[in-house]
Amino acid sequence: MTTGGKTIRWGIIGCGDVTEVKSGPALRRAEGSELVTVMRRDAAKAADYAKRHGVVRWYADADKLMDDAEVDAVYVATPPDTHEHYAMRVLQRRKPCYVEKPMARNLAEAARMAAAFKQAGVPLFVAYYRRGLARFRKAKELVETGRLGKISAVSVRYCGPRWRDAAVDQWRLSAQTAGAGFFLDLASHTLDVVDFVLGPLSGVHGHASNVATAIDVEDNVAMVFQTPGGVLGTGHWNFAASLMEDVIEISGTLGRVSLSTFGNEPVKLLAAEGLEEFSLPNPPHIQQPMIQSVVNELLGKGKCDSTAESAVRTSAVMDEVLKGYYGGREDGFWTRAWPGTRAGIK
Repeated sequence: MTTGGKTIRWGIIGCGDVTEVKSGPALRRAEGSELVTVMRRDAAKAADYAKRHGVVRWYADADKLMDDAEVDAVYVATPPDTHEHYAMRVLQRRKPCYVEKPMARNLAEAARMAAAFKQAGVPLFVAYYRRGLARFRKAKELVETGRLGKISAVSVRYCGPRWRDAAVDQWRLSAQTAGAGFFLDLASHTLDVVDFVLGPLSGVHGHASNVATAIDVEDNVAMVFQTPGGVLGTGHWNFAASLMEDVIEISGTLGRVSLSTFGNEPVKLLAAEGLEEFSLPNPPHIQQPMIQSVVNELLGKGKCDSTAESAVRTSAVMDEVLKGYYGGREDGFWTRAWPGTRAGIK
């Protein structure tokens, strides 16, 4: 499905912090793209955003934005608890939708979204924007061109004192709003990168726990998985650490590539002939390459790598890892107590 025009005119539902630098300006700067309206329930904040970003109009009502005849596609930039709600309403207008990551609070919500858009033949994209960044595309190129030889192992690690951010990141630590803790918000990017570079994950097993923080969501997650070809991988996320570590390592019979999920340092290739570094800094508006690919697909000029189908795979992986902690994730688990709560631990 294409819009048939030469410019995709966007409306944003939820013009909060994520849209200030990462995505909002990118919707205006991408070729063939225009940001024509924004919506926020707080009318004063919506008006302020529109004024600061040069957007011609704003709404405090999502339905008015979706019904706007000059809006060709909608970007849903709200917290995960409303992703399915707004995406389905966008679908009712048969308009393409670009939704923030993680796609939803659990696999059930994500799968419903993907199935509905597929059945209707309307595009649904998810903002796993690292698929569009040069750093991660270089890692994929190194793998696919054989620079590492035969891939033999994958290791991902993230550690940091994120528990100290509880006051400012409160919604990200609410299972009802975010679907889990920092794992869904941060690890989703890393897991999607591994899917992008190496292919869909299988054989996923994992455990989550809360060992250091007075919250009900997880602060520690460990997992094992396989990539296509039976390559074994491990992942560990510790959000209650004292020091930062952020690394993805892909090892092969001829070399090893390493890079971070959230950093901006060079991609490193270590092989027998020595160390090679690729400096590929992120753009000022980090979602712009991904948004450009979305616009290109809507205009019939290309394909976007971050689809509803790929995002559903990442949701499935995260649910599998977290299901023991939450006592299952198929239902609205956020409305009940779960085994991993502080009360449950005691």
